[in-house]
Amino acid sequence: MLSRPKPGESEADLLRFQNQFLAARACPAVKIVKKADKRKGKEGSTDAERPPLQDDSKDVVMLDGFPDTLPTLTPAPPKKSKSASVHFEDEDPEERLESHDRHITAVFSKIIERDTSAQAVTMPVPTGDPFPRTFHRSEIKSEVRLRADVLYGDFLTSQRPCLITGEGLGSQKSEQEAQAIHKENLEKLQSMSEEEILQEQAKLLAQLDPSLVAFLKSQRGNNEGQKKELKMELNRPEEFLESLPVAQHGVRSSLSMQESDMEEHVRKEENTKVEIMGKKQSACYDDLPVKPRKEWIHMDNVEFEKLEWMKDLPSPRQRKTKKGMQARFSLKGELIPADADLPTHLGLHHHGEEAERAGYSLQELFHLSRSQVTQQRTLALQVLGRIVQRARAGEFASSLKGSILRLLLDAGFLFLLRFSLDDAVENVMAASVGALRALLVSLDDEKYLDWTFSWYQGMAAFPFVPNNEEEEEEEEEELNGTEKSQDKKLKDENKPDPDVARYDVVKGLLKTRIQHRLRYILEVVRPVPTVVLDVLHILTHIARHSSEACSQVNLPLFRREERPDGVNGKEIRQTCLFCMSAMKFIRVLASGGRNATARLLNKFEMKSRLSRFIAEDPLDLPLPKEEAVRLSTEAFRLWAVAAGYGQACDLYSDLYPVLVRILQSLPELLIGESPVVELSVQRAAAVVTLLTHVTQTAGYTGELQAKLSSNDSEDSEPIPPPPVAWNQVSGLQPFLERSLKKILPQISQTETWQTLQPLTTACVIFLGVYYSAYSQQPSVNPVDCLEELEHLTSEMLLPLLSQPAIDSMWDLLRPCSALCNPLSCSSAPESVGSIASLSCTGGKPPLSLLGSKSPFPFLTALLFLINNLTHIHKGLTSKYSSVLGFRGLKDYLHQSWQTGPPSVTPSSAWILRHEYHLQYFVLALARRMAGTCPDYTQHASLHHCVAMALLSRLLPGSEHLAHEVLLDLAFNPEFLPEGKAGGPEAADFSDILHLGTTFLPKVTRGALLRESYQNLPSIRSCYLSHFVLLQPTLTRSQVFYQGRNYLIQSMLLPEVKGPILPSDWPFFPLISLYNKVTNAETRGAVLNSLPLDLINTVTWNLQWVLLLETWRPKILQSIPTAAKLARLMCVFLTGSDLFLEAPIHRYTAALLSVYCQPKALDSLNLDAPLPGLASFHDLYISLLEQFEGVSFGDPLFGVFVLLPLQKRFSVHLRLSVFGEHTNILRALGVPLQQFPVPLERYVSPPEDNLNLLRLYFRTLVTGALRHTWCPVLYVVAVAHVNSFIFSQENTTQEIDAARKSMLRKTWLLVDENLKKHLLYYRLLNAESPLGFDLYEQLPPVRLKYLQIVTQKEITENAPALDS
Repeated sequence: MLSRPKPGESEADLLRFQNQFLAARACPAVKIVKKADKRKGKEGSTDAERPPLQDDSKDVVMLDGFPDTLPTLTPAPPKKSKSASVHFEDEDPEERLESHDRHITAVFSKIIERDTSAQAVTMPVPTGDPFPRTFHRSEIKSEVRLRADVLYGDFLTSQRPCLITGEGLGSQKSEQEAQAIHKENLEKLQSMSEEEILQEQAKLLAQLDPSLVAFLKSQRGNNEGQKKELKMELNRPEEFLESLPVAQHGVRSSLSMQESDMEEHVRKEENTKVEIMGKKQSACYDDLPVKPRKEWIHMDNVEFEKLEWMKDLPSPRQRKTKKGMQARFSLKGELIPADADLPTHLGLHHHGEEAERAGYSLQELFHLSRSQVTQQRTLALQVLGRIVQRARAGEFASSLKGSILRLLLDAGFLFLLRFSLDDAVENVMAASVGALRALLVSLDDEKYLDWTFSWYQGMAAFPFVPNNEEEEEEEEEELNGTEKSQDKKLKDENKPDPDVARYDVVKGLLKTRIQHRLRYILEVVRPVPTVVLDVLHILTHIARHSSEACSQVNLPLFRREERPDGVNGKEIRQTCLFCMSAMKFIRVLASGGRNATARLLNKFEMKSRLSRFIAEDPLDLPLPKEEAVRLSTEAFRLWAVAAGYGQACDLYSDLYPVLVRILQSLPELLIGESPVVELSVQRAAAVVTLLTHVTQTAGYTGELQAKLSSNDSEDSEPIPPPPVAWNQVSGLQPFLERSLKKILPQISQTETWQTLQPLTTACVIFLGVYYSAYSQQPSVNPVDCLEELEHLTSEMLLPLLSQPAIDSMWDLLRPCSALCNPLSCSSAPESVGSIASLSCTGGKPPLSLLGSKSPFPFLTALLFLINNLTHIHKGLTSKYSSVLGFRGLKDYLHQSWQTGPPSVTPSSAWILRHEYHLQYFVLALARRMAGTCPDYTQHASLHHCVAMALLSRLLPGSEHLAHEVLLDLAFNPEFLPEGKAGGPEAADFSDILHLGTTFLPKVTRGALLRESYQNLPSIRSCYLSHFVLLQPTLTRSQVFYQGRNYLIQSMLLPEVKGPILPSDWPFFPLISLYNKVTNAETRGAVLNSLPLDLINTVTWNLQWVLLLETWRPKILQSIPTAAKLARLMCVFLTGSDLFLEAPIHRYTAALLSVYCQPKALDSLNLDAPLPGLASFHDLYISLLEQFEGVSFGDPLFGVFVLLPLQKRFSVHLRLSVFGEHTNILRALGVPLQQFPVPLERYVSPPEDNLNLLRLYFRTLVTGALRHTWCPVLYVVAVAHVNSFIFSQENTTQEIDAARKSMLRKTWLLVDENLKKHLLYYRLLNAESPLGFDLYEQLPPVRLKYLQIVTQKEITENAPALDS
């Protein structure tokens, strides 16, 4: 036995051991067993079955004959073994090559060379091509391709060779040679026995992989050519047997029986597939622009589904369905119609859904914006920005359903833009900035804000805060404004960014620190000028949001870059636009507060920049003329804002020559040419506005100087006087008055006047401010001042008022009014609640308050000047009486107060504020004329109605105007001429004509009205004392309207959520007292100290309401009748016995008579939500409890309890009385003769609530409800029960059983009176003591029904009685 190799033995020793082993012919110690080869389909043989190894055994290729066994054929190359790379040193390389030989000679043992001796050799035919013609496989016209798995196909063919065709021989006798080879093969097969043929067949099938055979069978049905090919390959054993002699035909039959089942199954599948796919494939094949051919590689099986994209798109057509189609947009943001057939080269088609429709949907653009390709992200953001811009312009309002902006915001568009801003790619950053600017900014809004800058109080504006914020829970109503704002700020800080942005986009963006990112883009990235302008527009819009937003926005630093030589005009214009937009942004920042303005002027050296742009004439700047004028205009506006705080007035002395030169050039604007003249007029108006604020500031210099010298202000620091004195501004008036005299004659020329109107308005406002401050200066002689006012009146104003053009301007008030035309200030179609907008996109029509033909700015300024003149010089009042006589003004006032105001939105609030200014000045002028002009009485009622309507419409920031209206107009007896002209007598006469029920047996309504009219001064003081809560905002508003610039804190007005006063403000003292008592009782405290003049306060409140309900009923029409009754109920809920006081009782009864008139009762609706009242049911329950405790059976109190029990109101109110508070039925002794409401409203229609009917019957039967205690409800209960028990309508079994049971119980009642009332009730009769009439005898129908029901009762009870 051979030993194992040991360490240290060389390769020579190993070779010697191998030779010894081979010489001994010993068996190996290890047998190698090969696993079954899946590709061969049979198990491998072991080494024991192999012949013994030979010393010199080699792989020899036998060429003389075929080997005993056929070589193994596998469809895949053999797996390489790791030992294949191991070779011995003495191994012959040639032998190693031959051992791995895979040549055809290793398969066929004998190859006979073709005889070419008789073939002629010819030279290639010249073709004329530079290179030989290439050979293409597709040129072979062969239906059957060569496969490795049919290598032995020629042995199995019987008719003609299919594999060997001779085409590759390239000779004319190729077919003959192929046929000779075929005959030789047939002769060879015929010489073989049947067993040998079967063995060859079995070997062939064993060598083929079964999976390959199955795959070939499954491919037979692809097309007709492949079907024939597969049939030929699988049926070759049958073809072979068909070529055998007849004696051997049985072998063929046996083979075909074995294959028949498989072929039949394959044939059925082929037929099914061909029939199903034939039509589809033929249709798809015809639509393909390029027809595939089977000769192409890998095109033997054409997959038409994958070739769908090659087909031409079908023509788009609109679906005939009510369901909307998805909107698609072009790359310009335009909406593409559903049936638009656009060419494909525009790049608007894709392979997604609705591929035939051009354009991209919003969802696809959102998906594209998240692409990893920069160009795709940029394109998507640009297209979205264009869509938003077009949507805000209203282009899609008539084409699309719903709001695109709201859809985009709900889908997260805002934060998509915010995330894109943080992109490192500058193009993506620029596209997101542009889209954000399109979403937030409206250039038309900014245009009209600049247009109204020089109007009266036009510098002030409401903040761009949406007014649809989430309603907060009023947990602590006692918190003051500061505490509420701080609590709200904390809540916003704790909310997630999306929740905040849902109701306020700007606030949500500020939470994401967008201001820091925009500053980074400006200072570090330094993008192209277009992006810089967009960023400045965005920052300007954010700064308009609120004072808090102004404080959070960081000021972008200016680029201190000198313009190099050779810069073209486009770059110069972009630089100018950048400077102008930056100047405007700083101006809006300065409007946020005086502290921000001081910081801008001092820290950022804005004074020097202002001096630079103001001192130099625009024509001298190296800029286009129009842009230079715009830049100068913005500089003057910024200076005007600073002067509005009393700041930057030191520049006035330095730049005085420049200002005088501009004033001297104002008349030259009359000969200017458009469009530069319009820009120059805007610049001149900004200059005059600046001088107006400088004059206001100088007017209080002497007063501040006196306070500083006297040192009387110990409570606070003394305010230093501004660096401008009155003598420095006193010389401005002659320049402007002279210019105004030259401009006013142009009022008859429409086009010229429309161009010069901004400058004219600013000059008139300047004169009003100047003379108001001039009259208060200690150094001015009062006589000289009055003479100047008379001269101005006679030389300028009276001739102006006499011109026909002024008359036509008054006529334009009504067409241009926002109150008379509420749609003119409606929100834009694509406005969303979370983004504040002025809805000026697309411009305003000429006949609107902001239009080019609007008379409001000039007439407001003119009335402002006239009011100041008449305030200083009382003797001039009568000279302006013609102002109130203009027919256009009276028509406008009459229409404006009767029309309901538009809903309060950012756009409507901004417009209405300017219109309210004009109305206030008309009323202020009317107040001065009321005591001096004897013929003024004819206008008094109209002006009082306007004043009362204005009082309930004035918006935050106008508290001073509201206070003046309350103080001088609302309660002024001069505006209530009915008190002197027979108004009380007319009220008494009206009561007599209506013959209405009254609770005033001793005092008439006329006497109460006369007493109320005499108490108007006390009523005024009562209301003014209850509006003390408005004192902080009133002080701020007074400072603003009085022009005390040194006290103004911000040019931003308070946030608008509604008018200053509620619509039911006439009931305010009564509501205030009720809330005080209710809040104290809620906290468990006993309110012992009611106001000492409680009775007087309530009495004055009721007197004022009675005056309005009698002489100004339309003023209170906006308040629902139910709300008025609810307010009057507070009389009974405030204090225990307050309502028993004689004056309060009389006036409450008088008001109740008014509210019980037929028209008022028809309008009474207790089921609708009431303003200021959470639930009327809860209020009524409180009233019932109060009635049980302190009513003492008072009839007036009882009427308030009975009013809500009418049949048309909620059944729960009646259930509360008859179910939970039946004790009050004993005290509700309101006589039928004094009850002001017809009983028909209580008994018609019949009651259908079964529970309530049972309660009616129970209270009647038990005696809780009697005619002597509560006659009204007794009549109501009897009427409903009678109607129910005699009702014979088809109904449910439960109701039928209940009414029959109730009828039987009624028949068995012991109380004969009640029994008679319930059975014999006929009709209501107000004249009858019972309140209703009775039948003398029951009608036959009722009698018969009663007998049927009661007889059945007797029959059912008879057995029980017998027993």
